[in-house]
Parts: sequence; C-alpha cells; structure tokens
Amino acid sequence: MKQLRLGVLAGLFAVAGVLSWAGARLWDSLGTLPSVPLAAPIVLAVIAVVLFATALSIRARLRAQRERRPGAKGVEPLMAARAVVFGQSSALVAALVSGMYGGTGVFLLGSLDIPARRDQAIYAGFSVAAGIAVVAAAFFLERVCKLPEDEDDNKAPAAQ
Repeated sequence: MKQLRLGVLAGLFAVAGVLSWAGARLWDSLGTLPSVPLAAPIVLAVIAVVLFATALSIRARLRAQRERRPGAKGVEPLMAARAVVFGQSSALVAALVSGMYGGTGVFLLGSLDIPARRDQAIYAGFSVAAGIAVVAAAFFLERVCKLPEDEDDNKAPAAQ
C-alpha cells in the first residue's frame, strides 16, 4: 500500500478550489448560489475525531503488545490495513470537499456585507479547517500503523 502524499492532497485541494470558485462565479451570475450546509464542517470534524481515536487506540494496543503486558490485545494486520485505507480514502475525500468549500468561501469573501453570505463564508471556512483536521488525523493514523523498516531491505542485494 502506498503512503499518502501531501502534494497529491494539496493538488486535489487546489484544483477543486479553483473549479469551485469558477463554478460559484458562474452559478451566481446565472441565479442564486447554492448554500454551504451547516452539516459539512460537523461531518468532517466527526470523521477527524474517529480517525484520531482509531489511531490512538491502535497505538495503545501496539505499545501494550510491544511491552508484553499481560492480557494485551494485539492488532490484527487486516484491521490495521482497513484503518489505513479508511484514513487514506477519508483524506482524499476531505481534500476534495475542503477545496470545493474553500473555493466557494473565497468567492463569498467578496460579499461579506450580506449576512447570509457571511454565514456561508464562515461555514465554508470551518469546512476547510475540519478537512485539514481529517488529513492530519489520516497522516497520524498512517504513521501509527506503519511497519518498522526491515533491515534486509536496506542492504544491497547479494550478487549471484
């Protein structure tokens, strides 16, 4: 499984942001701009909390297993792999959604004097912050579940 790359996530965020900003400009010129839901930052924050709690749980179980505590539950490799896949997919979706709301929020910055648009800009800003928290939690979970480097991989292959 490949590791998350911050560059890919940043690129996805930027492309979604630019497209969302352009779409918001076009949509606003044709009619009314769809609103940013209040649930967007809440859902992203819940995902970030779940990822962070999963990472802390796995880290505690691995530490207990490493220290050979009596009654320590080990971490099943398949469970750890599923957790990492959940984290990676959540980070990709969060980067896309955060970029989308970020672009909309940047567009809304031009009309903060209208109370409804100001509220939408605030929701968009909170959505971006919650999306960044999802990405950070995903990186933390991936780091917790990373296997230690195998010493044989660092050595040069034997000549045959």
